[in-house]
Amino acid sequence: MSNSIIDLVDNLPTNNITVKVLKSLDFVLPGKWGNLVGFDNSISAITGVTTTQDIAEIRDRAIDLYDDKKNGYQTAIWLYQTVDSADKAIAAAALADKIGDTFRFIPFLDKLTPKADSVQSVDLKLKLVAELIAYSKIHGIALNPVKFATSLKENYHHEALLRMGALICIDGIIPLGANFVSTIRTDLDTSNTNLVGTPAFNVVNDLIPVEDKQGFVNESFDAVGDWMNNVINSFHLTRNSLVDRFGGFIEIADDKLDYLAAFLDGSTNFFEHTGIQTVARQLINRAYQEMS
Repeated sequence: MSNSIIDLVDNLPTNNITVKVLKSLDFVLPGKWGNLVGFDNSISAITGVTTTQDIAEIRDRAIDLYDDKKNGYQTAIWLYQTVDSADKAIAAAALADKIGDTFRFIPFLDKLTPKADSVQSVDLKLKLVAELIAYSKIHGIALNPVKFATSLKENYHHEALLRMGALICIDGIIPLGANFVSTIRTDLDTSNTNLVGTPAFNVVNDLIPVEDKQGFVNESFDAVGDWMNNVINSFHLTRNSLVDRFGGFIEIADDKLDYLAAFLDGSTNFFEHTGIQTVARQLINRAYQEMS
């Protein structure tokens, strides 16, 4: 991997479109998500350590842990980065004209292509499996969809929880509607949609240790579906309520809502951004505990 974990955290953006979107979705953990940028700054924020020597010791130990191939941190980073870019719309090369903090749709609508519902469903399921695999790599545990669903309830906090909230909103509700879980579950029973060969599947394929990989993907979504529904119901999420949250920095005409998912898909990298922060937090906590 070309970039060190230090460089990755130091170079995270502080105020781009991804950060704006994430901040607008912090209802998942109100007031508890901070966009931690800078590795030394993250050490202080996470551990409370402030002395230069202690920060340096934690940083050096975190680097060693990250560079040790026996740990799964580098694989997790690769997953977060690659799954985010595996199936982006060409909107990535055609961001809206920026006027102050406003992003307008009109100048590049002809370059956007909303995904079919079936394709969007596949993307969502595969991102979810990428998260499951990354979680197992970070914590050094075996893949288990049911245990992963339990971990979402008990162990997901900070940027990890926000990432999953963003997945529900951006890849689920906006393109597919607030009832997307039941829709996809119905499709699991009736559809013969083949995941093999899709860009996101190619990312996770070799990391799924079972022969029936498509079955594993579907099982993973089904296991997490109830948790997703609970989030949707708890926060009364709808497509319109999400559009209202984005209204402060994206101008969206009522007849262009179908393009919103394509815009967000092409212009944000929330999986990579929060994934880097998640790995950094795990490294820092482990390094701090080992040195205490």
